[in-house]
Amino acid sequence: MGLMTGKRAYNWYISLVAASCMVLYGYDTSVYNAVQGSKHWVAYFNKPNTQTIGAVNTAYTVGAIVAGFFFGGPVADYFGRQVGMAVGCVLVIIATLIQTFSPRGNIGCFIGGRVIIGLGQGLALTAGPIYIGELSPPEIRGTIMSFCYWVNYACSKHTRTLGEWDWKMAVIFQLLVPLVILAQLWAIPETPRWYIQHDNRIEAARASLYRVRDTDQEVEDEILVIREAIEFEKEAISSNYSALWKDKSVRKRLLLAFILNAGQQITGQGTLNTYSTIVYKKVFKDASQIALINALNATFGILFTLNATWTVDRFGRKFLFITGAIGMSICMLIVATAETQTPSPNGTKTVPVGISIVFLLFLFAFFYKPSWGATTWIWTSEVFSMNQFFPTFLNNCGFYAFYMFAGICGMLAAFVWFFVPETKKISLEEIDVLFGGSNHVEKGADLVGADDAHHARLESIAIDGDYKGGAQVREASTGTQGTTIVR
Repeated sequence: MGLMTGKRAYNWYISLVAASCMVLYGYDTSVYNAVQGSKHWVAYFNKPNTQTIGAVNTAYTVGAIVAGFFFGGPVADYFGRQVGMAVGCVLVIIATLIQTFSPRGNIGCFIGGRVIIGLGQGLALTAGPIYIGELSPPEIRGTIMSFCYWVNYACSKHTRTLGEWDWKMAVIFQLLVPLVILAQLWAIPETPRWYIQHDNRIEAARASLYRVRDTDQEVEDEILVIREAIEFEKEAISSNYSALWKDKSVRKRLLLAFILNAGQQITGQGTLNTYSTIVYKKVFKDASQIALINALNATFGILFTLNATWTVDRFGRKFLFITGAIGMSICMLIVATAETQTPSPNGTKTVPVGISIVFLLFLFAFFYKPSWGATTWIWTSEVFSMNQFFPTFLNNCGFYAFYMFAGICGMLAAFVWFFVPETKKISLEEIDVLFGGSNHVEKGADLVGADDAHHARLESIAIDGDYKGGAQVREASTGTQGTTIVR
């Protein structure tokens, strides 16, 4: 790992700024889950039924899918990753104000805010992971998501004093994350790949890399590899979105990414993030007790997610996907059996059964967070969701719905075992090889005139008798003979 140098620390800093875009999703999910437990929110919007509650979440999903599919990529590619994150944050701020100050009884206005927040998150969630993948270490998220649940728990203990602000307080805190991101964006560089893709701005790409890499050799090697890959993509494939259907390896990767992300959504964790409040209402009656469970679950979720930082590269993505899916499947089977096959005196479960269900759902999160929760982000951003029909499903079928999640998790484990290749320690520019495509770096080396596809050659020179080397001896690999770096 090496020592924590100033540039490595800065590298982590810019990663956390970009990773905060992912927290936008987690916090929003937490907010909507939390407000469903507020009697004031239910009364404010005239006791919405299960279909309406599902429609509120569907509105967000529609906005996120539209932005993620049709606008996120083009905005991040044309205007830059920073602009994509910034525009997404601004939309989230606008949507938060709309939701907080929706007129009484006007659920349509609240739903409109959910659509806009989906659009904003679709843009930010597309740009953030791209930024991290091109410039920074793996992301860390979750702290502020759990903060929402603790805010909600605090509010649930003072509902009489706060009145309608018991839910508005949780919603308006959603302003915190996008404001923090916007305040930090000016301090982080654009990615070098974007600079080279746009008018071959080698010097700008070099300046960006020098802010996050420790040596000249690291910078020039990375510049060379990026140039080789981009040149090959232009010559042999395409520099635009037509590559999605022209290149067989890209088509295969896209299909696998869709299935993995759809799988992430239908494991049951996304549903629990949004609807755990109404799930726990079938087990517990006290609203503040449910809020406390949600807060603890979110806090433990942070610790569980951190497991990914040491397991992803040690055991590989495939191992985590399979182990996580099997563990989740077993947990769901036991949860469904414990709830459906035990008595419910006075309409709720006994304390031992309730504690068992909570423990098993926490254990489910233990398996989910470092595997399908964190590892799936390596493949692509979330685009699919089944959350819109879960409230009605739960209302009609109860905890038998969890048998479905158990079966889904088992099938996901089998799918990964047979179809998903391991991507551990493979660079973005060379990952096509795993899917039957060409090595963009090696193929592009001939196009840029490189002797060694992976290493630029630094040469020291003497000027006026003084040795000039290191950071002072470099020249952009802008010409066809891009491997000799001399200034």
